[in-house]
Amino acid sequence: MRYAFVASQRTHYPTRLLCRVLGVSVSGFHDYLHRQYAQTCDVDLALRTELRAIHVTSRRSYGRRRLVRALRARNHPVGHKRVARLMAEERIQRKAKGRFRPKSSGGSSQLAPNLLDRQFAPGTGPTAWVGDITYVPTRQGWLHLAVVISVQTRQVLGYSVSKRLTEELVVKAFANAWALHPQGPGLIFHSDRGGQYWGNEFRQLLQSHGVVQSMSRPGNCWDNAVAESFFATFKTEEAAEPYASRQQASQSIAAYIHGFYNPARLHSALGYHSPNNYARQLRTAA
Repeated sequence: MRYAFVASQRTHYPTRLLCRVLGVSVSGFHDYLHRQYAQTCDVDLALRTELRAIHVTSRRSYGRRRLVRALRARNHPVGHKRVARLMAEERIQRKAKGRFRPKSSGGSSQLAPNLLDRQFAPGTGPTAWVGDITYVPTRQGWLHLAVVISVQTRQVLGYSVSKRLTEELVVKAFANAWALHPQGPGLIFHSDRGGQYWGNEFRQLLQSHGVVQSMSRPGNCWDNAVAESFFATFKTEEAAEPYASRQQASQSIAAYIHGFYNPARLHSALGYHSPNNYARQLRTAA
């Protein structure tokens, strides 16, 4: 305790004076500093190892805040400054995130009302799913990806891929989600006004399950921000470069969703829990 006090006050008073007043030797104090430094180096070495491992398993997508959360989850009580220092020393940087450019939501104003109305807060509001489609580049041409995401948990509940942009793409994505996560009547399904979502087959599928359809307002790109944000994250962390083939893209999409995003990726909107972990917490609290 006396050595610790000397260390805390030596910027204000001479070290020799502090040691004499407290009845400790200067050499003993320097031995104390050496031991403290060695302990810090040992802890830093362990943290560096953990940081590099998390950096790899997170697909180089975590910045300082998520790395701090991940380390604390592994029982390392670290602060932001320490992690920032170690990141700089290890040259750990997250992938540059592309600018979020949600597409315009056009179409007729006579389709479905915007029932979701940007009620995006996790764990609250009406039970709602959102859907959207994006284009995944491959050297064989585009692969179209349709997803269904829970607003409450941010889990990707279902998805489908196809080289053709058809109504069947969104029908399969919804059917896959429903098969794994059936709901009671009154679920809201929200999407933009893309033609695939107002086709007869898809609308009949929703009606058969008692699902209420909601659509973004014409030209209002932020009304489907949950799905758009997922695609921005996906294209930064997984699909930043064209795949060699559609088959490779399909396999990588499955690995990203089932192997990383749902079970492991720390989500800021969920209090830095993964979607699967947050869903478990909601079930436990219910």
